[in-house]
Amino acid sequence: MTSTVQQAAQTTDLERAQDREAAAPAATMEAPALTVDAPAECWTGRDDGPGIEHLRWHHAVTPYREYSTYATYSATGPDRAWDAAFVGFRSDEGVRRNKGRPGAADGPGELRRALAPMALQTPLSALDAGDIEVGDGDLAAGQRRLGRAVTALLDRGRPVTVLGGGHEVAYGSYLGLAGSRALRAGARLGVLNLDAHFDLRDDARPSSGTPFLQMANDEAARGEDLNYWVLGVSAPSNTERLYRTADRLGVRYLPDTDCGLLNVHRVDAFVDDFLASCDLVHLSIDLDVLPAAVAPGVSAPAAYGVPLEVVEHVCAKIAASGQLAVCDVAELNPDLDLDHRTARTGARLVHRILTSAHGTHRRP
Repeated sequence: MTSTVQQAAQTTDLERAQDREAAAPAATMEAPALTVDAPAECWTGRDDGPGIEHLRWHHAVTPYREYSTYATYSATGPDRAWDAAFVGFRSDEGVRRNKGRPGAADGPGELRRALAPMALQTPLSALDAGDIEVGDGDLAAGQRRLGRAVTALLDRGRPVTVLGGGHEVAYGSYLGLAGSRALRAGARLGVLNLDAHFDLRDDARPSSGTPFLQMANDEAARGEDLNYWVLGVSAPSNTERLYRTADRLGVRYLPDTDCGLLNVHRVDAFVDDFLASCDLVHLSIDLDVLPAAVAPGVSAPAAYGVPLEVVEHVCAKIAASGQLAVCDVAELNPDLDLDHRTARTGARLVHRILTSAHGTHRRP
């Protein structure tokens, strides 16, 4: 567990590093101190021998602190030494506030362990920037720290995968996007949430049920409307007030009953319209969008859910568009998982997203 003193020191280090970045010469800049220790012990697995033909994710990922000992960043262009970046958000404070079942703080490690042994048919390189931990109940401070880490990684020119954590992770991811060069330059943001819930609660204290209303309020403060779409909404899981909030905010949504295998044409049309509405995508995956048999290890398992085939299809379509900037995966609770089923499913989605984004997914 990270102490309040450690968290404060970490934030100070990052801010100082970013100040140094701004004042650095045009040729190179110092890599920023991003997060807590990168958990290298999670990136282990079977090793069948040397060479690309035996490549797995645990071969492809480098912990940030090891990477930063030799990496040099260019101030005039994006760093090309890695294809993707991971950062974890160890928090279930939002789930606790939302009266859910806590345990999602251990999700990032389980997702790494599930992804590590998966095979890569074409080489990719990834940076693991470690974990932001909310260990003192100060959720807002943790989300701000996550936002600063995501911004620093995004501005290196590569998509960022955030491993949650409760769905409060989505607001931290958004803060990172909002601070990025691309958004500041005027790119149109689109937020696609794969979720059984709108997560638009108007509660006094932010929680795992409020992140997208927080985003909408931030966008409104800037004189903008949040471009927010939800795929997989479950009617029994959302009150009439939440539907009214969604309608007031102009949210586009597709119910879970329209997301089955026989409705893939509707799903494709929905995703195509979403992609046409934006330049950069924030993809947020709440694993409770999946049926409980596929994803039992979540705070609120789905009685109906969207089939895994459809969710994976949507993820691949978004990734292949070239518009994906940030993806977060939320609500994995290892304490509630059966046979690591949910962790493996979440890891498979991450694998599909990153290989599709780089055109390296091997189709059957």
